[in-house]
Amino acid sequence: MEDNFLSNSARLLAGLSFGIIAMTAQAAPIQESSQVVKYQKVQVGDTKVFYREAGDAQNPTILLLHGFPTSSFMYRDLIPILATKYHVVAPDLPGFGFTESPDRAHFDYKFQNLANVMDGFTQVLGLKKYAIQVFDYGAPVGLRLALAHPERVTALITQNGNAYEEGLGDAWDPIKKYWREPSNENREALRQFLKPNGLAWQYTFGVKDTTLVAPETYTLDSALMARPDNEEIQLDLFLDYASNVALYPQFQKFFREYQPPVLAVWGQNDPFFIPAGAKAFTKDVPQAEIHFFDTGHFALETHNKEIAAKIVDFLDRKLK
Repeated sequence: MEDNFLSNSARLLAGLSFGIIAMTAQAAPIQESSQVVKYQKVQVGDTKVFYREAGDAQNPTILLLHGFPTSSFMYRDLIPILATKYHVVAPDLPGFGFTESPDRAHFDYKFQNLANVMDGFTQVLGLKKYAIQVFDYGAPVGLRLALAHPERVTALITQNGNAYEEGLGDAWDPIKKYWREPSNENREALRQFLKPNGLAWQYTFGVKDTTLVAPETYTLDSALMARPDNEEIQLDLFLDYASNVALYPQFQKFFREYQPPVLAVWGQNDPFFIPAGAKAFTKDVPQAEIHFFDTGHFALETHNKEIAAKIVDFLDRKLK
């Protein structure tokens, strides 16, 4: 009986060992293909910039620039997919995420200054050429980089990142009013956009199934927005957004002259940047590729896999 027990035990251990080996063999390809994302900071002038980085630095670089009210966190699910073939770098803009927010007394929160910090960031990291992926505020920041260094830009991917007046939706009306009359009353009227309900609305408006939107998104944004003086920083940027609209003709001239490969992947129910803004790219870059998704402003929250597939296919063809 003891011999039978030992024999059965031996067979059981052998079976378990075989199973573990088999599981390890099956898991190995997943481990090998997974991409490690690094979370780092680098000093750029007087600002310490936080950024996410993944992929082989020998591969073509993609610079991901986020928008309001978020940070590089919005690209958390996209980065590992892109990093299987590309070198991916996603910084947080000053005033957002985990990048240090310089005091308003020493840093003028204007989009040109955000672009200057990002320009310095690319130089500190030694990024000589890069495709730019932009969203919302990331568009005027990234396109200012393109105006300053057109030779560096290998492609433009825009996810609800606007460069045409026809792309501005009705949700901009209160902000446009502030541009026309920058009174304290009009400034205070915009503070609703910075409150938790206002931030959550930006993530969920136009989304058919809001259960697909992770609450960590707008909760993190809300927590960072509540930092001392951050609301005032954001209101300063609301006012300065008019400077981006004034630059639209220069952005469009860049498109016409340099004809960068352009991919627009657009949440078609976005109340801020409407589909006309995506279609407008074809006026200056006839070969621009335009794709719409039945979702809102933060299209990656609900359609990350679909958008990632479009981006990878586009870059595989254009960055050969």
